[in-house]
Amino acid sequence: MSPFIAELVGTMLMILLGDGVVANVVLKDTKGSNSGWMVITTAWGLAVFVGVTVAGPYSGAHLNPAITIGLAIAGKFAWAQVVPYIIAQFLGAFMGAFLVWIMYYDHFKRTNDPGSILAVFCTGPAVRNYISNISSEIIGAFVLIFTVFYITGAEITPTKTPIGLGSVGALPVALLVWVIGLSLGGTTGYAINPARDLGPRIIHALLPMKNKGGSDWAYSWIPIMGPLIGVTIAALLYLQLHG
Repeated sequence: MSPFIAELVGTMLMILLGDGVVANVVLKDTKGSNSGWMVITTAWGLAVFVGVTVAGPYSGAHLNPAITIGLAIAGKFAWAQVVPYIIAQFLGAFMGAFLVWIMYYDHFKRTNDPGSILAVFCTGPAVRNYISNISSEIIGAFVLIFTVFYITGAEITPTKTPIGLGSVGALPVALLVWVIGLSLGGTTGYAINPARDLGPRIIHALLPMKNKGGSDWAYSWIPIMGPLIGVTIAALLYLQLHG
């Protein structure tokens, strides 16, 4: 389990479970059909928990190119490792999205709405206004990485002896993603992760689904540029506050 493999597997599991819950909610004749936003945001938070639990001990569990770049800007991650991490994250996203299609194959066939099919794979705006949409992604990603900078391990005071939390150490990030989804996700679906959005969007374009429409490439730059801008602002602010 190298850092590369950890990022790939962790991202794959996160996308499988995250896109999987969207499939369960929006596709036709599933057990969870129309169960709503609370189900989606809760499962996405838990999907992050699973990915971080698996990848955390080996790679730090970035699972997100924006986090990798934000940590590098803040001096907390080596720039030489940025490209390999991002490649692993995109490969994991491809694999996770493909597995969701396999998992829900019969329900994709029964679903006639192209918008619902696309929503399984990638995000889209509730109201299409590119200025507002990219602002939403900037703010969401800012909250994500800025809070990550302040997540610390447990310790015994006053000796400052670290406490090994094991898998429970993944819980703060899961709660963070959950609250971002509940509070800030209503505008764009809170991609806050270029690999999470672009990887499955590419898979959507490639898969042979008879009822699918276009992959909305006109919007696809928003979930890429928004998070990258957001984490850059957060990292620069963090450096300013702690310089």
